Amino acid sequence: MEKSYTKLLENNKDWAIRKKKDDPDFFKDLADGQSPDYLWIGCSDSRVPAEVITGTKPGELFVHRNIANMVVHSDMNLLSVLSYAVEVLKVKHIIVCGHYECGGVVAAMGNRQYGLIDNWLRHLKDVYRYHHKELDKITDKNERARRFVELNVIEQVHDLGKTSIVQNAWKKKQSLHVHGWVYDIKDGIIKDLDVNFTGPQDLHAVYHLDNILESEGKHK
Repeated sequence: MEKSYTKLLENNKDWAIRKKKDDPDFFKDLADGQSPDYLWIGCSDSRVPAEVITGTKPGELFVHRNIANMVVHSDMNLLSVLSYAVEVLKVKHIIVCGHYECGGVVAAMGNRQYGLIDNWLRHLKDVYRYHHKELDKITDKNERARRFVELNVIEQVHDLGKTSIVQNAWKKKQSLHVHGWVYDIKDGIIKDLDVNFTGPQDLHAVYHLDNILESEGKHK
């Protein structure tokens, strides 16, 4: 039977021993709770480990990952993570980080069927449709994919701002910034796309949500 997975358990023991040696209170401090300033929404790609590429320690990043770092409004997993991060942990920054060479993005640019995942890729295809005039003008397929990665991240930042979770935090004057980044696997550098939302003013007015209690009061 394949036993290569046991290497992970051995690595874990070695890591724990090293951590205790370097800092005897390391695990005790972690067990006391978490108070991260950042929620990271990234891709599931194994080449993009959030803590490694940002040089952060356990307890500093609250992380959600899915294929192509999507913010899908019907995804209860994403919404639950977002709710806990914003309403309980009170993170100050939400970072959507895509990456070049993203397999999900490349797949969404084509017409091949992959199975169940096609339902997820359809959300990516919607992003392509929104920006098809710009993307279709890029003749080099690799460059088109890179730009598609960037545009997808920008759309996901917008989609975060559309959520009642984020908007209610802004209404409560909670300090919450949403950022869009892209990681380049080829050189290890993160690119800031300079898309930063700090309040509903950064969204088109049609997406603004009234306070529920205020709306109910107006109709009494």
